[in-house]
Amino acid sequence: MSAPEQTPAVERAEGSDLQLLTRLWQYVKPDSWTIAVALVLTPVIAGLSLAQPALLKTAIDDHIVPGEVAGLRGVALMYLGAVAAAYLTEALYTLVLAWGGQRTIVRLRAALYRHSIHLAQRFFDRQPAGKLLTRLTSDVESLGESLQAGVVTIVLDIFLIVGIVSAMVAFDWQLTLALLLLAPPLLGTVEFCRRKLRELYLVTRETLADVNAFMAERVDGVGVVQLFGAEDRTAARFDRRNAKYRDATQTANVYDALMFALVDGAERIFTAALLLWGTGHVAPYLGLDATPASVGLLVAFMDYLARLFRPLRELSGKVTVIQRAVAALSKVFWLLDEQDRISEGSAQPPERAGHITLRDVSFAYRADSDDVLKGISLDIRPGESVAVVGSSGSGKTTLTRVLDRSYDGYRGSILVDGVELSDIAPDDLRRRVASVRQDIHVFQASLRFNVDLGNPEIPDEQRERAVDVVHARGFVDRLGWDKELKERGGDLSVGEGQLLTFARTMAHDPDFIILDEATASVDSLTEGQVQDAIAHILEEKTVLVIAHRLSTIQSCDRIAVMDKGHIVEVGSHGELMALGGRYAALVEAGQKVVDTATA
Repeated sequence: MSAPEQTPAVERAEGSDLQLLTRLWQYVKPDSWTIAVALVLTPVIAGLSLAQPALLKTAIDDHIVPGEVAGLRGVALMYLGAVAAAYLTEALYTLVLAWGGQRTIVRLRAALYRHSIHLAQRFFDRQPAGKLLTRLTSDVESLGESLQAGVVTIVLDIFLIVGIVSAMVAFDWQLTLALLLLAPPLLGTVEFCRRKLRELYLVTRETLADVNAFMAERVDGVGVVQLFGAEDRTAARFDRRNAKYRDATQTANVYDALMFALVDGAERIFTAALLLWGTGHVAPYLGLDATPASVGLLVAFMDYLARLFRPLRELSGKVTVIQRAVAALSKVFWLLDEQDRISEGSAQPPERAGHITLRDVSFAYRADSDDVLKGISLDIRPGESVAVVGSSGSGKTTLTRVLDRSYDGYRGSILVDGVELSDIAPDDLRRRVASVRQDIHVFQASLRFNVDLGNPEIPDEQRERAVDVVHARGFVDRLGWDKELKERGGDLSVGEGQLLTFARTMAHDPDFIILDEATASVDSLTEGQVQDAIAHILEEKTVLVIAHRLSTIQSCDRIAVMDKGHIVEVGSHGELMALGGRYAALVEAGQKVVDTATA
């Protein structure tokens, strides 16, 4: 029986709708002139809209009904001018809002990306990539719709509503009051729907992120899924997540449709009430004047009602858009508020870093978990190569992650040429320390970019020399520097991809190099070439090697043996074999495996 699917945790920024929208201002501010233009145009649009029903009333009551057609042409031309001016003004209004909205979205997405790539590795360990992509794409796009058709345009709607009601009161306050008595139930229902929509849109944003995270993970591991025939089981798990998103979206659509239908139906009810009151059938029962309204007044009121319910109807839609945007903002600001970053140090390391000293270093990935590194002490001298060996889970890779500051929070002391590691800014450290890991990452970009990563400080000569050093000249000349590599290096062999990562490291000319199983995916011939190259180029550099292959380990000056987070032996290959301890047992076990496979 499969385990039940867990409902994703709802991660959101704290604050009311208004507070979240206020925080957005810092990204809107550079193009705030667009909002200023829109606000200047708002009363103009409202005035032109209010003038049209008034001109209709004048045309009917003062000219058409009494037969005074002499002045009708002038009123008709004024009406036509008001309509044309309204269209042109509204077009400009929409254009400037769209311009400012899109530029705001670009700034916000850039800020999200810049913030995300500076977060610590620990954050990415606990956050699925698909969820973060949802924050950067879908959530930000939801804000674009709000900026163009939501928050600012509500100001125009309010102007129109206030202006229309004021004009109606000026023409006939009793008729207006009678119509307004129908408003409270409508407004109460709209507010109820608004609150429900905010809750539902938070759920839809989170369930969509869960769907995207699941999909990204399974697409990335589709080979494993197919290899073990798990396609149907994976599809069933996806369907359950997709169903949660569907259910939340459908429920939100019900409330959205209810709000729209309510406003649309209310217009018909108000129109019927207008006709009943305007023809004098209701007022006598209330002891009021029963004089029927003029034809022009009824036409003007009907036009005003249509114009009144247009912003009300759009307001219901804009409330939906804003609630969707607020839900997205809550997610976006949750990510922007995340401060799990590697601490910035202020100390400047020496120009060339090469001497690494560890004194009683311990480390745990979480405060509530056991230490992975336990009292590590090791001195790595300039120009020395040190191999770290041990069984799986002994802490070898964790040691490398602490040394290159992928993780903070170690206890004890790590000195880089006499400067405490935690006091060195990550950027300064990583210009001097480079890690080559087993996982090969090739960007979908040119071969040149994959070597220098677009760093303008790396001259062509340095890049060419790096390629020669790691014996990658063959496939580089075959492909050419401008060759666009496929995603994940699909047009490179595993060995070529590994050589490319070596070339990338050498091109950046670090002082301290960490090789974390860097030759694990390379064939024996290629490994020999790389080892020869490293031996020549790193004579004055410090090297820490994590490896299983005996040929890689034996070429190092010293070997440190780890077991359950401790360093239990240190010495050369010959010294440790003569000792007959943990290292000798590992070598013997490895040779037995090789002998068995060969037999």
